[in-house]
Amino acid sequence: MAQFSHTWWGKRFLAALEQFTDAGRLGRGRSYASGGRILDYTLANGTVTAKVRGSINPYFGVYKEPIYRTTITIKAITATDWKKIIHHMASRADWVTKLLMNEMPDTIQDAFSRWGLHLLPHSEADFATDCSCPDYANPCKHIAGVYYLLASALDREPFLMFELRGLSRDDLRTELVRSPLGQIVASALTPSDVAVEAVESYYTRPTKESLSGAVSHKEFWTGSKRLPTRASASHARVPALLIKKQGDYPPFWHKDVSFIDVMEEFYVRVRTKNRQMK
Repeated sequence: MAQFSHTWWGKRFLAALEQFTDAGRLGRGRSYASGGRILDYTLANGTVTAKVRGSINPYFGVYKEPIYRTTITIKAITATDWKKIIHHMASRADWVTKLLMNEMPDTIQDAFSRWGLHLLPHSEADFATDCSCPDYANPCKHIAGVYYLLASALDREPFLMFELRGLSRDDLRTELVRSPLGQIVASALTPSDVAVEAVESYYTRPTKESLSGAVSHKEFWTGSKRLPTRASASHARVPALLIKKQGDYPPFWHKDVSFIDVMEEFYVRVRTKNRQMK
């Protein structure tokens, strides 16, 4: 069976539906969405309008495949509340950066919960749905099918949720860029054009420089400045993991003193001997 949500916001959208929708109707709606019964759908003014193919049922006198008109509207957030939410968003660099990069921050709900609001649907009261089918229940399987198709659309375009709540992506971006933090982030994200200059060769050409006064042979070969003294490299300490792994008294070691102590002393003698021979 097709999976209609892969992102966290798409899955949360469907999880909200499962809290107040009959599981059987959701299952039939999923089969409608995956079976190609939803012919087309459009989003305008925060309302999703779809055409859904119904089922032929001679028992109810339906001998021709019906086409039902289904609408889903999610409760919009008022312009006053949007102004407060955007002002709060503009105070967080992580939110502004991701939103201007067309990404959905995983903590975006924090910008709404401060005023008791939600971006993603939270309850049945967030939805206003209608279908021209004779089914008395709401949501019917046709509405449930459009729910799943909407969740799939949210995966591809997360800012669709803003539009369903009454704010377009362009308006959101415009308001964020107006803020001081948004101006800084937008300028950093805007690519700057670098002027291209034509050159005769890809290789650096040597240039002549005039010398002040005569130069001695010593200065010619050694330079006018002393080279920095090279710091003596410290001797690397050998961790001797293979030795220490054997333990103080391995099976092949039959002396009373520790095997590790003897080997450490041996290594010290070798290093000292090597330094004396240089």
